[in-house]
Amino acid sequence: MARVVVWHVPVTVTGRTTSLRLFRLRDGRRCAVGFSSAGALAELLGPEQAAVELGEPALRALTAPLGVDELVLDPRLVAAPVVAPTVTPAVTAAPGAPSADGAARPGAGRPTTRSAAQLQRR
Repeated sequence: MARVVVWHVPVTVTGRTTSLRLFRLRDGRRCAVGFSSAGALAELLGPEQAAVELGEPALRALTAPLGVDELVLDPRLVAAPVVAPTVTPAVTAAPGAPSADGAARPGAGRPTTRSAAQLQRR
């Protein structure tokens, strides 16, 4: 009988429910991932990431009904590095000061109130 290799598989735990975490390949297809050790999982996904131990046949059986047939063992981070946005200070004019086109701005400096519908149309 063939020996089943155990993978450490990331999951999401919500209350009493445990769900497999699925990821995406570069081409957009969904995939399940497994790690050869708990340390490898923690290194990539963080020490707080919950995981279960599953053999490959069990992982394939869980993902097949979802249409997921790709399994990746010990994935590497392939996302672009996160760059913090630069914040530029806002330049505000005094109330009633002329705008760039020279027109007076009545009520400048007061916050504007917009409805959710108006904000969605922007």
